[in-house]
Amino acid sequence: MADASCHCGAVQFTLLFAPRQITDCNCSICRRYGTLWAYYKPGEVHFTTPEDRTETYMWDDQSIRFHHCRTCGCVTHFSSVDPARDRMGINARMLDPDVVADARLRHFDGADTESYVGE
Repeated sequence: MADASCHCGAVQFTLLFAPRQITDCNCSICRRYGTLWAYYKPGEVHFTTPEDRTETYMWDDQSIRFHHCRTCGCVTHFSSVDPARDRMGINARMLDPDVVADARLRHFDGADTESYVGE
C-alpha cells in the first residue's frame, strides 16, 4: 500500500500497491501540469477525504476529468467520464519519492504521435 496527498493534505488517498510504471506525457495539458501518471483501476485507489475537496477541469473531447485540490491547487488525479472505462490516472508526484523510486518511467508523445517514445 502507498499513501498519497496533495501539498496541503486536503486530498488524501491510498493505493493498493506502489506504481510499477509511471508515464511522462508531453501533451499540452500534462506538460503544463507537470504530472507523472500512474494508472490504476478505480477499485485500487481509496480516497480518504471527501470528493468535494477537488475541482475538475475537462478539455478536448471531454472524456476525462482532471482533479485538483481546491485549497493548494495540486493536480491529484484524473477520472474517466465513462464509468465503463476501468482506468484512472494518479499523479505520481503526490507520492513520496521513495515510493516511485523503482517504477519504470515511460515517455509518451501525446503532443504528436500518440505513442511511447524510445521503445
